[in-house]
Amino acid sequence: MDIMKKIAVLTSGGDAPGMNSAIRAVVYSAYQFGIEVVGILRGYEGLIDWETKPLGLDEVRNINNQGGTILYTSRSDRFLQPEYRKQAADNLKKNEIDAVIAIGGDGTLRGAIEFQKEEINIVCIPGTIDRDVACTEYTLGFDTAANTATDAIDKIRDSSVSHGRCSVVEVMGRKRGYIALWAGMATAADAIILPEKWEGDYDSVTEAIKKRHADGRDSYLVVVAEGVTDAPELADRIRERTGIESRVSVLGYIQRGGSPSAKDRMYGSLMGAYAVEILNNGKQNRIVAIKNDILIDYDIAKAPEIKNNQLDSFQYELSLKLSD
Repeated sequence: MDIMKKIAVLTSGGDAPGMNSAIRAVVYSAYQFGIEVVGILRGYEGLIDWETKPLGLDEVRNINNQGGTILYTSRSDRFLQPEYRKQAADNLKKNEIDAVIAIGGDGTLRGAIEFQKEEINIVCIPGTIDRDVACTEYTLGFDTAANTATDAIDKIRDSSVSHGRCSVVEVMGRKRGYIALWAGMATAADAIILPEKWEGDYDSVTEAIKKRHADGRDSYLVVVAEGVTDAPELADRIRERTGIESRVSVLGYIQRGGSPSAKDRMYGSLMGAYAVEILNNGKQNRIVAIKNDILIDYDIAKAPEIKNNQLDSFQYELSLKLSD
């Protein structure tokens, strides 16, 4: 087994709270094994243009409580093209980098799957608020994002109660409904619209609000995951079919920012350290994952086929019961 001497770490795609904890753990763990760490700036774009910074203990000592990523991030269209992946690989080989740790979501994983074809050893850490990496039950940033959304929705509900209106709140999640489900249940939403379950049935939403209105309620809350349906259109339909004033709030990027929760700091630390252990033990092209609250790893090429994070039917059915 070749001795690991120098590794690179990068963050790619959307930023997520807990990424800095993972970076810190990578550096600290590598230090214990005598491995040098190079930080790649702006994700895969930085690999192509070779934008780097040295990462020692002093550079990462007090970053656990910081949101975002000290290495910056981006979505790289160039990395989709073979010639730019080769350029990135050549940069790594020229600078004697033995392996790369890439922290990001589904797009980062798919980029890594292609990148291994350039004979690059790459280990992924799932970091995305959307929880959309199929092979793992948890991704860095989700807990913080769900808490941020919950706090914001609580404040919006206060205004809804004061004005006697319906608030339609759009949260992030892309094609996954976890933030909507968790924040919606936590705030006792009257309806939660998820991409995994939505079939375009506006009537079910408006009828639920009519029922509550008939029971004497005068304020209402609907939480919808982005991209499922047009939130302003949904609010318009509620207004037209119920006569209740409806307003839209799009939470947007506040869900990505802020100081990470204890859970995201802990999982970031665990995943970062585990990624270094994987490399030091001679493994190649792996992704760190959580299953039954235990750290495991999979071959990155097989990871998209592994479905560990399907929306739990009990959680969804419970959300319906609790909204009655």
